[in-house]
Amino acid sequence: MNALYNIAVRLYDLGIRAAAARNAKAALLRDGRRLTFPTLASALEPGRRYVWIHAASLGEFEQGRPLIERIRRESPRTGIVLTFFSPSGYEVRKNYRGADIVCYLPADTPRQARRFVETVRPMAAIFVKYEFWGNLLDELQRHDTPVYLISAIFRPRQIFFRPWGGTFRRMLRCFTHIFVQDEASRRLLSGIGCRDVTVAGDTRFDRVTDILNTTVEMPEVERFVAPSAFTLIAGSSWPADEEHYIGWFNSAPASTRLIIAPHEFNAARISALRRMPEGGAITLSELEAGQTPGEARCLIIDCFGKLASLYRYADTALIGGGFGAGIHNINEAAVYGLPVVFGPRHEKFKEATDLIQCGGGFCYTDRTTLDSILDRLSTDTDCRAKAGQAAGDYVRSQLGATDRIWNATIAPLLSSDTDSDPKKRHSWLKNR
Repeated sequence: MNALYNIAVRLYDLGIRAAAARNAKAALLRDGRRLTFPTLASALEPGRRYVWIHAASLGEFEQGRPLIERIRRESPRTGIVLTFFSPSGYEVRKNYRGADIVCYLPADTPRQARRFVETVRPMAAIFVKYEFWGNLLDELQRHDTPVYLISAIFRPRQIFFRPWGGTFRRMLRCFTHIFVQDEASRRLLSGIGCRDVTVAGDTRFDRVTDILNTTVEMPEVERFVAPSAFTLIAGSSWPADEEHYIGWFNSAPASTRLIIAPHEFNAARISALRRMPEGGAITLSELEAGQTPGEARCLIIDCFGKLASLYRYADTALIGGGFGAGIHNINEAAVYGLPVVFGPRHEKFKEATDLIQCGGGFCYTDRTTLDSILDRLSTDTDCRAKAGQAAGDYVRSQLGATDRIWNATIAPLLSSDTDSDPKKRHSWLKNR
């Protein structure tokens, strides 16, 4: 990588270290990176072949998870090294049993990149959706390691397509093959000379279908929503979302139920949420401990890992994040055949636009538009059923990305007759 890039990486790393004194996430990242190489040294098995999969955070992990579990199922002896950039991904999935080693990605300096690649020596590297680290990509290319980008999506305003984006365009050319979600992304890449691109779809659809098939029953939640004529679930909720939907809920009929699953929480956040709904609130842990809801109309989820199974108990889902960095996973709700409602910052998510177009998704920009949407979905059962059907049908129409990527990447690597020749492993992709 060029000198400016390397300076920027080092400055960013110094910034993390400086921020760690006052920022908990920065401290987790700093301390976690210090453990990366000791973790690898103690856990890597000599002579075992590894696939390295990198996910920036939790959302990207969920996209990569179907492929990880396919590797584990089809080739149990193949090792899997899973890295995260963000503490919000690593801290939740550091004990994930689908991977042999879970650790933080080291800083992308030339020295750290060389050390990481030469330590792991992956038979293949897979980056999920985003994350472009130039020194790591250069090092993988130097070792003739097949490297893939999966479930990627590109937009015209990204730096790759700007006159000054030459360094990042060079990173794209380090990938053996790029698997994108849509044809628009393929055309954008073609316009800057990237030809090794396949429209494979989004692996998140395969993941949420897996979740649907293994959903966990929650009898306490079922009893809580039983008297309800309409149940709204707010998944991955942020305070900015609550400013809109809590007002609607407080004016809704008494039979309405609300389930809030905050994206992040601590004792203070849960305490604040309890005071918002009229009629009282109860937490899931209290419900599971045998406490009766009493007059409470709102259930607050005070633990992680339950949201995907909770959607089955709702009639409509409101997905948070649309007034912040971007909406969270709407597919987890849509797969249950629920109408999905979300805020305006969804332009980075193809599925949001698609769901709006097919009638399964609804975007709101303020309290007035949200009230109108929820009033209709809560009272017009035919409208709600039609929207839910559209959402479920859309998810089912998008399945299969994992199979397409598996057959083009990992399956050839595991084939005994091509395993020794890195160029032959992916030659069919180059000739498409």
